[in-house]
Amino acid sequence: MSKFWPWVKNPWFETVLEAQRRSKKFLPPSVYAALVAGSERGRTPRDNIDAFGELEFSPHVAGHQSSRDLATTILGIPVSMPVMISPTGVQAIRPEGEVAVARAAANRGTIMGLSSFASKPVEEVVAANENTFFQMYWTGSKAAMVQRMDRARAAGAKALIATTDWSFSIGRDWGSPAIPERMNLAAIYKMVPEGIRRIPWTLTWLRAGLPDLSAPNLKPPTGPAPTFFGAYGEWQQTLPPSWEDIEWLRKEWGGKFMLKGVIRVDDAKRAVDIGADAISVSNHGGNNLDTTPATIRCLPAIAEAVGDQLEVLLDGGVRRGGDVAKALALGARAVMIGRAYLWGLGANGQAGVENVLDLLRMGLDSALLGLGHSSIDQLSRDDLNIPDGFERVLGTEDE
Repeated sequence: MSKFWPWVKNPWFETVLEAQRRSKKFLPPSVYAALVAGSERGRTPRDNIDAFGELEFSPHVAGHQSSRDLATTILGIPVSMPVMISPTGVQAIRPEGEVAVARAAANRGTIMGLSSFASKPVEEVVAANENTFFQMYWTGSKAAMVQRMDRARAAGAKALIATTDWSFSIGRDWGSPAIPERMNLAAIYKMVPEGIRRIPWTLTWLRAGLPDLSAPNLKPPTGPAPTFFGAYGEWQQTLPPSWEDIEWLRKEWGGKFMLKGVIRVDDAKRAVDIGADAISVSNHGGNNLDTTPATIRCLPAIAEAVGDQLEVLLDGGVRRGGDVAKALALGARAVMIGRAYLWGLGANGQAGVENVLDLLRMGLDSALLGLGHSSIDQLSRDDLNIPDGFERVLGTEDE
């Protein structure tokens, strides 16, 4: 029985949507709103999801394969299925946060992506999952960035994910919820009206001793770690990077390097030029420029242009194993999930994240079965009916 859901006879949920429903019941409204909202009118996060529904499968009636192989590698790391955890900031919707997510990913044989803005230090997360990729934003001085990379490398991070796109978000039509900088007694007091409505959530924090909500992975060599909003302020005051800066970042890291946030073909080609090992076709879950097309619409052109030169992943709108199959059929090596596992975390902690990963695995396996394949490597455009006008080709002469 779930520790924090005693009235739920079966803590297992059968869909990611059910995880979202349970998270909504467990989390304070302001915390839940921070998870679901996108920038401005919120069109892009909706399109990220809806676009998958426009793609139709073309299944077989017989000749199905009795066993199916879902395993692959991402930047040389073996994974049990082509799904990894996308880095998201401040996963403190439960006190165990990123450590719980990392353990869940390790238990399901996949990679943990850890944000610079995480609520848990990289050392603890790598200890929970040896296959952790560390995400870097372009924030602060180059010396500070080198120090952060050195720390992540020393902790055992297997790759660096460079993200440069979130700074474009400028507001939400429905308002941005107030999130406390530190989960202390003062913050709890301010959230009393919400806390009373969400007693199980309040108890989790009280039982955990009200742990700090700083950004430990941005801690300087001397002095305390900044608060989340202090770190955000540093980021906003840092001049945005050039392509030369991104290449410098790759060289300073020296290991496997992924550039996240690519949505245009010309940017994908520049990522090849600077020596990136992988890119993530991503619009930051709709928290970037609103009305940017869904990532699955932009994936095929990017995969065709550079898929033989680096690994192409997709991030955005994945809610089902069938979505994973569609992304692979259109050229992705793997997908990265964000909100889906956060809802699992909110619904049932580490077990909830494992539940989400299990659902994606089951759905992907079902798609392979119906399509008559024995391996994810066999997925192709022939498995899909793609409606006219579905794809978007950005950043080419034919655009």
